[in-house]
Amino acid sequence: MDTRGQSGSLTDFLLRRALVAGRWENNVLVRVRDGQIETVTADTPATDGPVHIIEAPVVPGLGNVDSHGFQRGMARLAERSGPAQCHFWSWRELMYRFLERLQPEDVQAITALAYMEMLESGFTQVGEFHYLHRDPAGAHYADPAAMAHAVIAASTDTGIGLTLLPVLYAHGGFGGKPVTPGQRRFELNLDEYARLLELCKAALPASATLGIAPHSLRAVTPAELEALLALHPQGPIHIHAAEQQLEVDDCLAATGQRPVEWLLAHAPIDARWCFVHATQMTPVETAALARSGAVAGLCPITEANLGDGIFPGTAYLEAGGRFAIGTDSNISVSAPQELRAFEYSQRLRDRGRNRLGAHAGQGRSTGRTLLDGALQGGAQVLDSRISAIAAGHRADFVVLDVNHPALLGAACMKDGDQLIDSWVFAASGSAVKEVWVRGRRVVTDGRHVQRTAIVETWQKCAALLLVDG
Repeated sequence: MDTRGQSGSLTDFLLRRALVAGRWENNVLVRVRDGQIETVTADTPATDGPVHIIEAPVVPGLGNVDSHGFQRGMARLAERSGPAQCHFWSWRELMYRFLERLQPEDVQAITALAYMEMLESGFTQVGEFHYLHRDPAGAHYADPAAMAHAVIAASTDTGIGLTLLPVLYAHGGFGGKPVTPGQRRFELNLDEYARLLELCKAALPASATLGIAPHSLRAVTPAELEALLALHPQGPIHIHAAEQQLEVDDCLAATGQRPVEWLLAHAPIDARWCFVHATQMTPVETAALARSGAVAGLCPITEANLGDGIFPGTAYLEAGGRFAIGTDSNISVSAPQELRAFEYSQRLRDRGRNRLGAHAGQGRSTGRTLLDGALQGGAQVLDSRISAIAAGHRADFVVLDVNHPALLGAACMKDGDQLIDSWVFAASGSAVKEVWVRGRRVVTDGRHVQRTAIVETWQKCAALLLVDG
């Protein structure tokens, strides 16, 4: 990897055109020390001393708020029709069978592949919703954090920023039902979880962030949720909520309330929280979640792949709601395509165009509205140091490829948002030329600097894992 931005280093970057503080600026001088931005000065005519010049347009790196890295290895395996109706719950059974073989070294190889692809598409931070804890027999590894170490190693190998979200998965259904055989690798009680959290805290590098993740209301009881929040009084809280109608029906039967409704009524929901999916909400819940200050963590490609449903995005944004994007199952890994899928889902439902930009005013770029929302929401629930080219933030730069056919000409336009619209809606493949994380270049000419080694490692892993796939 490029060594600029390493510990103790000071580097000046001159960004010829960059999205800074909500504005397109020219000749932006960015001083970076130890991977963090010290100063940002626009319209700099000249510089003293050495400087790294980036000629192509730059946008901040995006946060991926929901990833299950190991699931990248099973992409495509569930795309066959079955004897009965295919849905989320049948997909979940296949996922259980896939993970029966996974060991820590497999998780590291698969997760590194996913993280490499995230970086190549413009993500520079990932929230890993980490719930694979035990060995295939359901026993603890000698090191209870063995799987977490694999995730951390994958982030280190690729250079992506990490928000580790160890998951509490204590039950297999509402009312404290025991886990099923397929869920035995996820199961932890509160004491085991507290131990895992301490081990993760000790293992994480200083640049990473630690959060908590009660998997869902079907996997933790109200008492466990309360104890979990007391265990970790600061930092991100991510939860899967209201992804499927059956989940909503079961929650109603068990509690008398829907999942989002119950959480808003019984948990201290605030800006720390990320509600992942939330595709099954009433208008009242939609408005209440928007008012809460929490972030809706949307994974439109996975939600489409699994048939989850369509998030009520237009109503949510009109009510002032905050959102971010994630890749969840990693069936396909692309930051701009997640943004595109979010907008297109609203168009298909409403039979109209430019749905998510409409609330921002006439003539507003839909691509820019999506990008701004995802940047702000991701920083809120992953790490406040990301997703902005500003003093005190991490030096994460996504350099767009102005020679990509979809972007040709857009870079010459006075309205820089044409670049964003081209990237999100017109590019059929990646239109990212370079990616820098903490002032270090991890993607060059559209390819991760360790791509060959990462793919070769995954190839060896796949030859063993997918022999019957």
